[in-house]
Amino acid sequence: MKQLLVFLCLAVSAFSFSQEKVVWNVQYNAALKQIEFRATIAGGWHLYSQHIQNDIGPVPTTFVFNDLSTVKWDGDVTEPQPIREYDENFEASLDFFKDEVVFVRKITPGSKGVITGYVTYMVCNETMCLPPVDHEFTVTIP
Repeated sequence: MKQLLVFLCLAVSAFSFSQEKVVWNVQYNAALKQIEFRATIAGGWHLYSQHIQNDIGPVPTTFVFNDLSTVKWDGDVTEPQPIREYDENFEASLDFFKDEVVFVRKITPGSKGVITGYVTYMVCNETMCLPPVDHEFTVTIP
């Protein structure tokens, strides 16, 4: 029983710790008709791309949108050119972002409503990775 309690405390600590490594700001840019997912990443850490090029690596950043019939999407979530470097944690070259990255999903004109969903992401530094977490978001399209 004591081992289970220690494990649960460590799991909660790791979850809380990973939440502090990336700060998400999700907003609608009316001028560009797009939702912007700005991730500010703590120094020394990196956030993985949506497009991981191998089968052994980390959890890619993934966006899930709840169904909303009043919003029409103009494509999938896009991202800027990632950094590609050898990752010691996975012994492979992987795509990731440092410091800050903005993911974008465009909508068609005339769309409106409250969009909800979540971003699943994972962060690592040079020596360790934190468990993947989900960040819920809500954004209003007027």
